[in-house]
Amino acid sequence: MTDRTDGVIVKTSEVTRVYRVDQQEVHALRGVNFWVKQGEYLGVMGRSGSGKTTLLNIIGGLDRPTEGEVQVFGESISDLSDRRLTEFRRHRIGFVFQSFALMPTMSAFENVELPLRMIGVRRRERRQRVMECLELVGLTKWAKHRPQEMSGGQQQRVAIARSLVNRPGLILADEPTGELDTTTARSILELFGSIVEEEGVSIIMSSHDPTMLDYVEFCYNLADGRVLNERD
Repeated sequence: MTDRTDGVIVKTSEVTRVYRVDQQEVHALRGVNFWVKQGEYLGVMGRSGSGKTTLLNIIGGLDRPTEGEVQVFGESISDLSDRRLTEFRRHRIGFVFQSFALMPTMSAFENVELPLRMIGVRRRERRQRVMECLELVGLTKWAKHRPQEMSGGQQQRVAIARSLVNRPGLILADEPTGELDTTTARSILELFGSIVEEEGVSIIMSSHDPTMLDYVEFCYNLADGRVLNERD
């Protein structure tokens, strides 16, 4: 019988996150236990304020837990310095946001290329990898276009290509279909599934849209900072 921990790349243990707002404490996460294996396409569902974004931010090292442990690729990222955490994110994790977060003055090619420039990849290698990623999301013909010349769905595909370009083992997608119509949203959800199969990457996607359930392998349900369903 296979141990369920085999191949686990993300694990949170009793993670809590408490924010102070004026004189009050806001409990965003309350003892969350969560795990993901390599090559899985997982969802995190819950209403606004349920803790979805906070959980993804903590897994991605954009925030730190108040209590508990977060392990990503076998490393306890809660203990890393800010500098080490930045390097960890740049090389091992890709991010996709609801608002696309593209540079408006840059072309699709330049937006996707940016993470490779930041880690010092050579020009020839950058071009080859950028075009590979644009082909994967179906946008090679749009390489020279700027974001304002594209539809919302196309902009999100550029953002997805950018998240893949440094060959991360994990992609965190926070409400990636939140600003898209139903048909376009489904095409993005389907694209994520193809990426998992072709790139071997794990994807954790948060959403309040139940359409996600048609595509992910498993979905964690959050409410008031708590996980309502445990994995077997």
